[in-house]
Amino acid sequence: MGYGSFLVPAMDYRRLQHFLAAVRHGSLTEAAATLEISQPALSKSINALEKSIGARLLERGRFGVRPTPYGEALLARGNVIEAELRNAQSEIDAMKGAHRGHVLLGCGPTEANRLLPRAIGRINRSHPELRITVLYGLNEALMPWVKQGEIDFALSSIPPHAADPELAHDHLFTESGAVVARLHHPLAKKRNLSMADLARYPWVLPRRREMERRALDDLFLAHGLELRDAAIETTSTVLMKSMLMQSDYLTFLPRELIYWELEAGQLTTLALSGPRWNRAVGITRRARGSLNIASRVLIEALKEEARKFG
Repeated sequence: MGYGSFLVPAMDYRRLQHFLAAVRHGSLTEAAATLEISQPALSKSINALEKSIGARLLERGRFGVRPTPYGEALLARGNVIEAELRNAQSEIDAMKGAHRGHVLLGCGPTEANRLLPRAIGRINRSHPELRITVLYGLNEALMPWVKQGEIDFALSSIPPHAADPELAHDHLFTESGAVVARLHHPLAKKRNLSMADLARYPWVLPRRREMERRALDDLFLAHGLELRDAAIETTSTVLMKSMLMQSDYLTFLPRELIYWELEAGQLTTLALSGPRWNRAVGITRRARGSLNIASRVLIEALKEEARKFG
């Protein structure tokens, strides 16, 4: 059975919402509380959805609930359907003259540091009723969220060349990365440091799959050296910066991510000889999806603020 015939039967959107909530929470009890309905009513709704489709969507047990293979198929499209309907509601509100709207976006740590707050400040003055929900994450989480319709768009690093046909990228600005240390680190006042100088100190770094980590590995290899394993690997930029301020650890981060610490004199960048690493920052959205008016307003504000960066 093709997916088109699988989804077409008169599917009640409310029942789809109930199914999605159950999967997200992994519990009918928690999903029912969030939806503000009784658990028997939620179970009845999902049972009716399963009957209309002709397939069991949820495995139920002591563990809670999780999707069956049929449920996974519906989940993959259901999130996108929900996102499009959310966008349609926003569009209708705007056509009726309503100034309210809701943006659900994902944001990387660097962009949450300065760019996004400035853009939000800009639209708060012109669109005070607009609601914004921000989910924090690295690209390994953000890109699937965009594709599955769980967020309207992502604000994060973008690749130099589009590699996924399901995603579209809009460039905002380009920034560079830097080796970062505490202000009074033993290497802080030295000039023209070599990669061999850096290799003698412990590192706190992102995991190897992250763009910044791969860039640092490439810099070491370009100098004929191999960076030893990081003493600490983490997705937490708060932990990275805290370790630097309290010890002789080094890290490699986009300059925007340490903007306020540089301004406050808490951290410093080390003077390295050799090539610089740059990364592109931008918007990632579904290639075939639509953006509601509220999202377009925020994206325009991001573009206006990004013109001041670089």
